[in-house]
Parts: sequence; C-alpha cells; structure tokens
Amino acid sequence: MTDHILQMRGITKTFPGVKALQDVNLAVRRGEIHAICGENGAGKSTLMKVLSGVYPHGTYEGEIRFDGELCRFSGIKDSERHGIVIIHQELALSPYLSIAENIFLGNERTSRGLIDWNRTNAEAAELLERVGLRENPVTAVMDIGVGKQQLVEIAKALSKRVRLLILDEPTAALNDEDSAHLLSLLRELRDEGITSVIISHKLNEIAAIADSTTIIRDGRTIETLDMRADQVTEDRIIAGMVGRSLENRYPPHEPKIGEEVLRIEDWTVHSPVQHDRAVVSGAGLTLRRGEIVGLAGLMGAGRTELAMSLFGRSYGVNISGRVYKDGREIRIGSVREAISHGIAYATEDRKRYGLNLIEDIKRNVSAAALKKLARHGWINGNEEHRVADGYRAGMNIKAPSVSAITGQLSGGNQQKVVLSKWIFTDPDVLILDEPTRGIDVGAKYEIYTIINQLADQGKAILVISSELPELLGLCDRIYAMSAGRITGELPRAEATQERLMQFMTREKE
Repeated sequence: MTDHILQMRGITKTFPGVKALQDVNLAVRRGEIHAICGENGAGKSTLMKVLSGVYPHGTYEGEIRFDGELCRFSGIKDSERHGIVIIHQELALSPYLSIAENIFLGNERTSRGLIDWNRTNAEAAELLERVGLRENPVTAVMDIGVGKQQLVEIAKALSKRVRLLILDEPTAALNDEDSAHLLSLLRELRDEGITSVIISHKLNEIAAIADSTTIIRDGRTIETLDMRADQVTEDRIIAGMVGRSLENRYPPHEPKIGEEVLRIEDWTVHSPVQHDRAVVSGAGLTLRRGEIVGLAGLMGAGRTELAMSLFGRSYGVNISGRVYKDGREIRIGSVREAISHGIAYATEDRKRYGLNLIEDIKRNVSAAALKKLARHGWINGNEEHRVADGYRAGMNIKAPSVSAITGQLSGGNQQKVVLSKWIFTDPDVLILDEPTRGIDVGAKYEIYTIINQLADQGKAILVISSELPELLGLCDRIYAMSAGRITGELPRAEATQERLMQFMTREKE
C-alpha cells in the first residue's frame, strides 16, 4: 500500500445556491509534489480551504485523514498545529512590518512575556538562508519584490514546522527567474521530506515539477495522473481540465489591419520615487486599426510603466514625448482625458486596481463610462442593468445575474468583467496588461477570442505579456523592451522566442 500523508474522501462543500465541491477525493503521497489542476471555478482553492481549516469541520461533508489520523479542523491554527500550512495566492504579509516580524507574526519568539528581538532576527536569518534569500531580516516587506515576498511566506511556513505545504498559484505574479527559483526550492523541500500541494495554471511548470497531478472539473475529481510513469503531456492535462482537447491554444485569426491610429515618439518617464531615474527612455511605437501588437520584456523592463504613463499619466513624473492620435498630436494629462481620446487600459492587477471586488458586476461594468448612462445628472439604473447584462451574455461571464458580487467570481470571469468595463467606454486603443494572468487554459482561449473580435471591430490593441508563446500565438507584430527602451520590433512571421529574448536582454546602447 502506498504511504499517503493525506487522504480526503467524499468532500462536498455547498454555498448558497452553488455546490462548489461534490464527492471530491484526494490522496497525496508522503514526500511528493502533488499538483491540482482545473479551470477557474472548478473548486481547487475551495478544496484547499477545506483542508487548511479556512472552512472548518461541520461546514462540509466528507472526511480528512492526515498521517492516518481523522482530522476535524476548527480553523487555520488547528491545521497548522498538525503541520499543514497554506500560502494563498494573495500573500498575507504586512507591508509595513519587517521580514522577521512577518515570519513570526502570531508565532512570536518571546522571553518573559516580551519579544526577544535578537532571537527573532537570528532565527529569521536562518530561515531566509534556507529559502535562498539574502535580505536583512529587519527590512520592511514593502521594500522587497513579489518573488521575494513569496519566499518569505515559505520561510514563515517553515517556522511552523510544516509537513504539508499548500501553495495556491505561487508563480502567478512572478517572472521566469523568480518562478524557477521557487520551483527549485520546492524540490529541495521535497528532498528534505516536506510534502507540497501546488495549485497552478502554468502547465509547463506542473509538467516539470509535479510527481502526481489531480484534475478537478466542475467541483468533481476527474482523475489523478502519475506524471512520471504515465509520461503525461500538457495536452493530456488540458483534455482532463476542459473535457475536450484544445487542438490549437490560440484561435485562428485573419487580421484586417487599417491605418495608423496611435503613435508615440520619444516617450520618457521618470520614477515617482527617484526623480532622476528614467524607467522609460525615448520609447516609440505605433498601433494600427485592427492590429494586435505585443509588448515583450523581462520584469522591470518598463512595460507597465509605459502603459500607465500613457494612460493619463497614472504613473511617473517628468514625463515627456509626443502622442499622436489619428495623425494629430494630443495631450493626455489625466485618466479622464485618456478615456475621452479613446484610450483604455486594463491593469495587470485586476483585484487591486481593475475592479471593486465588493461591488456587483453591474457597477463594475459601468464604472468607467457613467456619463453614457446619465440623464440630467442621474444614472439610469434600468439602462445600467441592460448594458451589464448584455456584456454578461456576450462575454460568457459565468454568474447568475449582474447583481453577483465581483469578488466571488473566478479569476477568468473577473477578467471578463474588466474587459467589459473598458469595452463599454468604446475605445479606439485598448491596452491589455497581462490579460490572462492567473486564469486557466479554457478561459484563456475565450479571452483570446474576445481580443480577436475587438481587433476585427477595428480597435488597435496593445498586449503586454510575460508569456512569449502567448505573444507569438496572438499578436500580428511584437515590440521588445529592455531597461526602459524599445530594443526591437518583429512581425509575426519573423518572431521567435529566441529572437525576442535577444532583444529583451539587450543592454543599453
């Protein structure tokens, strides 16, 4: 009999009107990396919240056995006492506290009722070394990047003597280098006997690191695959996730490219923190109607800074350069002016900047173009509902009505709400920053189809993405950025990952 550290049997979890999990079974072998795959809304995160005590015993049906013991966790603290630690996709770190304070928050190192700071910082330093971080333990978390924050979360888990580590989309917001380091660390932890469960939409990472993969679809367990013995491919996982094969991950598209609609010349942007440092320097690009243009670059290349500064100077100081719309120079001093000129920007961080998560779909869709719904200073509620419901149907947003709270939707459906909001402004230029981050392959295909349809309507679209295959599969033309400069431009027929990477790593001239 295989030695399982975790067995979950017949797990059923119901929310009002929705059965999120139905008779789900999961068995995880001791000392393995076990992946869980499924489309957005399939129930992956819900299952892990049941395991970790976020949803306590009594709120679900079924049983959990950990290390052979029947467990009825009443909360997170209870599961952590058994050595089960979950790291959520939204990191639970306090930005204003130091790294050491975050690691031992709720688990403080004390002496005679007072925090022993020498011991706290010394033990934090040992944990940081273990996860490969060289930061000073007294450094504030807000002063380190997202990749390093993810490692701090793992150090925090190690401080609790973790035996089963659960990671929900751990690399969703990381660049390739940080992702590779994190996956390498998980392998090291596996060698030390720590079992990991990883939820991820990045199938190439799962194929590279997982020993076993369980696929969940529509709240049910579909199958568990032995990644090594069965020689599982990405296409095999996709077929299990969506219930069908995706012969082509990018929908076919014949571009109908028209005249130039937007041109940027000599665009320079300085950091709002270090005013003498240019984060974008002398950038220039053009967009044409019906064209999908990609913008590639490594983390810190200046892609998002370029997009945000163009969108009403919502990032940066001492901005200079020229913007031409339909051949005429325009000035864009605010977000409102950008929208009035037919420019829209869908942020890479939909949860923080793109949506009001405590509001319903209807209010989010109408938020950027309320003037279109106003009559004598009042919003026409019936029209607002009609418009939002049209987008819900047209974009295939999976929600019972436009009164559904946006924060309760899956990532893919939230992204469709973001797109609906900006499409409602009727832009000529639509800038999409990481439009498929954190969503599954099925939802990605739907987003790609929507982007193609927008291009066919004559809109000029700029797609910023960290996934080079995505840019190559979707875009008609691709720019590359490095260190704040546009370093290359390639048409689709000439673009390859290798050529783009050469441009993306080019030093300043």
